[in-house]
Amino acid sequence: MRTLDFDVAVIGGGPAGMAAALAAQKAGAKTVILERDVRLGGILNQCIHQGFGLHYFGEEMTGPEYADKFRKKVEKKDITVMLECMVLSLDKNKTVTALSPEYGLCKINAGAIVLAMGCRERTAGAIALAGSRPAGIYTAGMAQKICNVDGYLVGKDVVILGSGDIGLIMARRMTTEGASVKLVLELMPYSSGLKRNIVQCLDDYGIPIKYSHTITRVEGYPRLTGLYYAPVGEDRKPILEQEEYIACDTLLLSVGLIPENDLLSGLDVEMSRVTQGAVVDEKRMTSFDGVFSCGNVLHVHDLVDNVSEEAEIAGNSAAEYALGKYADTAEYVNVTATDGVRYALPQRISKGEGKVRVFFRVGDVYRNCKLVAECGEEQILSKKFMVLAPGEMGSVELDKSRISGDVVVRLKK
Repeated sequence: MRTLDFDVAVIGGGPAGMAAALAAQKAGAKTVILERDVRLGGILNQCIHQGFGLHYFGEEMTGPEYADKFRKKVEKKDITVMLECMVLSLDKNKTVTALSPEYGLCKINAGAIVLAMGCRERTAGAIALAGSRPAGIYTAGMAQKICNVDGYLVGKDVVILGSGDIGLIMARRMTTEGASVKLVLELMPYSSGLKRNIVQCLDDYGIPIKYSHTITRVEGYPRLTGLYYAPVGEDRKPILEQEEYIACDTLLLSVGLIPENDLLSGLDVEMSRVTQGAVVDEKRMTSFDGVFSCGNVLHVHDLVDNVSEEAEIAGNSAAEYALGKYADTAEYVNVTATDGVRYALPQRISKGEGKVRVFFRVGDVYRNCKLVAECGEEQILSKKFMVLAPGEMGSVELDKSRISGDVVVRLKK
């Protein structure tokens, strides 16, 4: 078995992986990217719609254009890229076992690891979708790949369950390709996607959405012929007495994303129940020394620009750790979320000077609200928001010099 030595090994070659690798290489680390696909870019390669890069590059571009900008940067740097590389395991010595066409079964010894594996979609099985198992049921991301990469239309009469961003974008995409998107159903009383996608992908095309509704069962063989749906009560359970039927040949599922953290099963890494990613400090290091996490494998982002910025923090920190420059003697405090705030990240912040950016998501739609951060009885931040919604991640900057103890982030009336 071949053994390779690197300062920093980045697992995943999407937007997070490429940004982390570039930051690590710039900091002087010998860096490798391990990517299971045939090319770098990750999910961006199938996202042909506009809306990427406004914050990071200052221009609007498609997903493939955004990925290509980073891919060209990687190609110009002394970064080893292993494509079609399947990472099999990660052990406590920070040794990665992988399989690739070029190197075969190999071991990669690294001084630091950056996790940038992204996330996967929840499937029909994951939500226990009732009824038969006909053809014509896809996750929204799979339908996007089939349509945008392979060039096939997955169906003609479409219903979408869930209002995540990929589902909303596919509602528009299916319509422009000639399909009829009959209805979008959302379990919650609000959308889990960006407001701009509700407007641009549903409202602009006259596609109806029903909130507080879910599918009760599907039917058809060998292909989907229709489904039943019903409103849900406050307990999120369907009210079967009000069940309705709609004919369709295709169902797209946009019912949530799960960070791909399976590789961490062999490591003692503290995980967040809310984000389903690792608990990290402001440098994006997990509770396992030398293992860093960033992008959608850490917490699901709604903007790729934020993914790239976060990955740069992780990549630079990983390089410092691997090169022995990570002299971290700071005292850390915990960051917790409550009173309407689902989570705040990073979950650990060091005391000292400077600013630290804290990302957060709320659990409902709030209007004319105030987000506060408190250390004990002292309020160290207060910021007003016109609207806060679960589908849009927010952020605030904390002054570290004011942090005297554990920080609580919450909404205040």
